[in-house]
Order: sequence, then structure tokens, then C-alpha cells
Amino acid sequence: MTLKKIFFFLFAVLVSVSFSFGQGKTNLLNAKTVGKIGVKSLDQITADATEKPLAYGVVKDDDILWSKIVWEHIDLNQKINHPYYYPIDSTLGSERLSLYNTITKGLKKGKFKIFEDSYFIKEKSVEKVDSVLVNICTYNKMPKRITVKPFEITSFAIKGMWFFDKLQGELKYRLLAIAPLVSEEAAAKCVVLNAKQRERKNGRKYTSPDLGDPKPLYWVYYPEIRQLLHDAKVFNPENGARPISFDHLLNARRFSSVIVQEENMYGNRSIKKYNPKNSLFQLLEANKIKEDIRNREIDMWNY
Repeated sequence: MTLKKIFFFLFAVLVSVSFSFGQGKTNLLNAKTVGKIGVKSLDQITADATEKPLAYGVVKDDDILWSKIVWEHIDLNQKINHPYYYPIDSTLGSERLSLYNTITKGLKKGKFKIFEDSYFIKEKSVEKVDSVLVNICTYNKMPKRITVKPFEITSFAIKGMWFFDKLQGELKYRLLAIAPLVSEEAAAKCVVLNAKQRERKNGRKYTSPDLGDPKPLYWVYYPEIRQLLHDAKVFNPENGARPISFDHLLNARRFSSVIVQEENMYGNRSIKKYNPKNSLFQLLEANKIKEDIRNREIDMWNY
């Protein structure tokens, strides 16, 4: 078999796997008509209703020998983080949604509360979120509806605790909160649109201003959405018949992230506040914090 034939054979297999997963694999091999594809049996419905994410073990406060809370940003543009970003639309059905669309789906159904910040002090309303995502602009003296699309949410923030469990004798991580980040460019579409219109009238070319860092759209207490993320499956490139859940991916830390903040005596100030102008120093400081956490477990066993 030539290399060309092998390539086309593998391509055909991948296309067929992607098509079958997108259409819903449930009852795919037994369906007599198209309408039966995706229809679950009574046993399957019962099994899905009782399926739960792996419960966290109880950790007593006295068993925590050392701990540190850190905030991280997950850039969905990185290849390793693509499972959280794709698919960018819902054309593959409700079985395959991106992380943002999955959380948004649960939010619209009122399955969890959302908060202004990662300390869970003040609740945030869905109406306030919609005011950020949807704006009515005046363009050419006509109202125009501007919406932040799901594919424009390209990063997430997470908050978690690293702690040394003296009962188990190991360093562990517990995810506490997650937030979709909306960029200044996406949130300020009305401002950009009006600025472009104004510059065009004056005969000047519009130049994009320096935009700030992405801001959290809202914060969610992670244990509240574990069941939601456990039910949502991610495509497994190694085995299409065995998808992985978002909850498993996040708890296993199967993503690339950068530390942007740690708890400290300066009011938990972020790295950017004491390294405001040098991105390289910010990255070096983030790596330093990460190394300090990694070395903590080794240091615990030095007598």
C-alpha cells in the first residue's frame, strides 16, 4: 500500500469517527432509522442519572501541614488547551460543547450561583452578565445589537489550593473556582465601532488602542458545577468510543496555565502589580512560584 493510500485511509477513518461522534454515538449501531440515533434505552437513562463525579476525599484542617492558594490563567489558544475551546459552535449537537458553552448552558438553567470575584462575597446576576455580553450601539444613527460570541472567550481563570496532606504524605491540588475571561476588545465592541465610524468621517485610519487584560465575566465555585462538567464529555483523540469529561481533565490538571497571583501578605496582590511593565519578569516570577510549590513536597521529606 502506497503512502498516499495510507493517508486517505486514515483520513476516511478520522472523518467517519468525527461524524459518528457529532451525530451522537448512542444507539448508533442498533438504530433502524435516523430518528433512533441518540435515543437512549431505559437502562442507559437510569445509569446516566446515577453517574456522579469521583467524590473528593475529606481533608481535615489539622491534616493540612502547608498550603498556598494560587490564581492561574488558561490560554485556550495553546494547542494543549484546545479540548476546552472546541467546538466553537453547536453544530455537532448537545453531546459536544466547549467548556464555555457547557457552563453557559448550566447558568441559563439556574444550576449554580455566580459571583463578582473569586472570594464569593457578592453574588452576580445573570442580567449583569448579559449587559456585558450584549450591547445596543448606535451605528449610522441606527441601533445595532452587538454580542460577544462564545468563540471570543479564549481564556479562563482558575483558583485552586496546593496543600500538603500529612495523613497521606503527599502534595495535592484542589480546584476551588473557575471564571471565563472576556477580553477588553470583545467587551468594548460599541466603543470600537463608534471610534471606527468617527475616524472614517474625519478621513483618518482607525488604530486600535492598547487594551487591558481580560476580565472575569463571573466566578463559579467549582464544586457546584462538578456534576455539570462530569456530564459534559470531551472528544478523546485516542479513542472516540471513550470520551473524557471536563471534570476529569480539570482535576487531573491536563492543561497549560500561567500563575498570575498567589496569596500573600500584600493583600493577595497579583504579579502584574509589582512587575507592571516587564512581561518577561512576570513570567519568571510565575515560574518561581511554581517551582517553590513543586519543591515543597521534596522539602517536607528532608530531615
